[in-house]
Amino acid sequence: EFAPGRLEEEQVTETRTIAQLFDLSQKTAVVTGGAMGIGQAITFRLTEAGAAVMIADINQDAAKKTVEQIRSRGGKAEAIPADARSAADAAKVAKAARDAFGSLDILVNNAGVYPVMPFMETREEMLDRTIDINLKGMFHYSQAAAKVMIEAGRGGRIVNLASVDAFHASIAASHYCASKGGVVMLTKAMALELAPHGILVNAVAPGSIKTPGSKGCATEFMAAGHDVNDLAIERERYPLKRLGVPDDIAKVVLFLTSRAADYICGSVILVDGGFLLS
Repeated sequence: EFAPGRLEEEQVTETRTIAQLFDLSQKTAVVTGGAMGIGQAITFRLTEAGAAVMIADINQDAAKKTVEQIRSRGGKAEAIPADARSAADAAKVAKAARDAFGSLDILVNNAGVYPVMPFMETREEMLDRTIDINLKGMFHYSQAAAKVMIEAGRGGRIVNLASVDAFHASIAASHYCASKGGVVMLTKAMALELAPHGILVNAVAPGSIKTPGSKGCATEFMAAGHDVNDLAIERERYPLKRLGVPDDIAKVVLFLTSRAADYICGSVILVDGGFLLS
C-alpha cells in the first residue's frame, strides 16, 4: 500500500531492493490520453512495471491498439472512452478502473491540447477548450480518483503533466501557458490537502517532445505567421542538442508512481533537456 504509517526507527533505512521499489504489480493506474504519444509511452512503462492500466481516451481506435500491444507483451490493460473535460466521465473512469482491476492506486493526468494561436487572435472557444482540457479536466479526474483512493484507505499517486511553458512564455500560446501555469499550482494545492490521506501529488514538466501531435503544432505555428526557423532557434537552446521523446517523460512518471518517490510531495520535475538553463 502507498498509505503512510508511523515510521519506526528500524525502518529509516530502506530495505527494499531496486526491483521491489519499482514493482507496481499490485497497483492499478488510470492514464488519461493514454492512447498515443507521451500517454502511450507512460502506459507501456507502467504495465512493464506490473501495473494494470485503464486507458481513458476519446480516440478509442488508438486506445484499443495500445491495449493490444500491452497485452501482447503480457501486460494488463483496458480502454474506456472518456472526455478529458467531463466530471461525469472522470467518475465513470475511476469506477471502471476499480471494478475492472480491484483498486485505483495511480492517476496520470496526461490528456492535453496545444492549439497554436497568437494572443490577439485567440477566440473564447479556443481559450475555454484549452483550459477545460488542460486544467479543469485535471481537477475533475483528480477529484474522482482521490475519492476512490480515500475510500480504499490505501493511499495513492497522482501525477500531472505540466510543461516548461508554465515557467517560460512561448509565442502564440498564451492560453496554453496559462493552463499549464494553473497545473503547477493545482498540483501543489492538491498535494497539501491529499498528503494526509497518503496520496502523493506531483507534476512533470516536459520540454519539447517529439510526438505525432507535435508535428501538427509545427504546422499550426507556421500557419499563424511565424517562421519555422524560430522553432529551430528554440531547439538550439537545448544543452543536450536534441528534442525529447515520449519515453523521456514516461520514465520519470514511473519513478514518481513508484516507492522510490515515497518522500516527494507537491514537486514539479522539469524534464526539458536543460532548456530552461539558457
